[in-house]
Amino acid sequence: MRWHEVTVHTTEEAIEMISNFIHELGAGGVSIEESGTLNKQRDTSLGQWYELPLNDIPEGRAVIKGYFSEGTDMEAILLELKRSVETLREYDIDTGEPTYELKEVDDEDWANAWKQYFKPLRITDRLTIKPTWEEYTPGPDELILELDPGMAFGTGTHATTALCLKTLERVIQGGEDVIDVGTGSGVLAIAAAKLGAGRVLALDLDPVSVSSATENAKLNGLERQITVKLSDLLQVINEHRAAGASEGTLGVKLPVQVVVANILAEIILMFVDDVYEVLESGGTYIVSGIIKAKKASVEEALTAAGFIITERHEEQDWVVLVARKP
Repeated sequence: MRWHEVTVHTTEEAIEMISNFIHELGAGGVSIEESGTLNKQRDTSLGQWYELPLNDIPEGRAVIKGYFSEGTDMEAILLELKRSVETLREYDIDTGEPTYELKEVDDEDWANAWKQYFKPLRITDRLTIKPTWEEYTPGPDELILELDPGMAFGTGTHATTALCLKTLERVIQGGEDVIDVGTGSGVLAIAAAKLGAGRVLALDLDPVSVSSATENAKLNGLERQITVKLSDLLQVINEHRAAGASEGTLGVKLPVQVVVANILAEIILMFVDDVYEVLESGGTYIVSGIIKAKKASVEEALTAAGFIITERHEEQDWVVLVARKP
């Protein structure tokens, strides 16, 4: 099978947003390559090894490739992608005067090539992400998150996901009901369950992500703890309530103790009140995917909804906020 490949030459700062745009346009897969320079600051506090290949991508730049099936109107896709990327200027996100390329490729040229760069990665003292195709011997008390992201969004190596994982490790005490909004590959839902959460509801608008998260939950033996649903943000909860359906079909009991959302700031602002409603008093909202330039607006929205912000953490220009419902 042949695929249409669209390539965007941009900045590392814009990776998350542009990758999300490409997914929303219907891509069957997205690959990202950052600078392979050895000058890049990397977190080795937990003994991580970075065996990334050197390349000719300048420091701070990135190459993002999206793959679309035969028959896709690529001129329309490219036009819409350019429009979306242009809007990032409004949010002070530096896209670095991006350039674009279009070509056709065979599926064997890309479908598995990215796997050689996805290695086991120690995220925290307890959490390690391991791709299913890699051999790895865990240490004492080390929790292994088996992951095959396939065409879904999220290997766990991006700064926003790592921030969420570190925060979940501090927040989860055991037995909580958790909702993961925008679950992607399911990595945060799996981590919550591994850390001791009682039940987890993982939601995503993308059917590919729903399938991927479901399979990854099974890979980790957590299919009874994690319920994966197709949902536009928290819409599925409202639909269940309106229909008078049993909460058992959601897998969690409302209100829940923890909600985590690793999505774009613009999306976060759309459902702050909904999150407040599904959390119990004293519950915790972990929110990431926020570029530093948008931190203030998200904080204002959380405070206006009634949340009390208890933690702020930053990594590589990204922010995670932890908020409590009084």
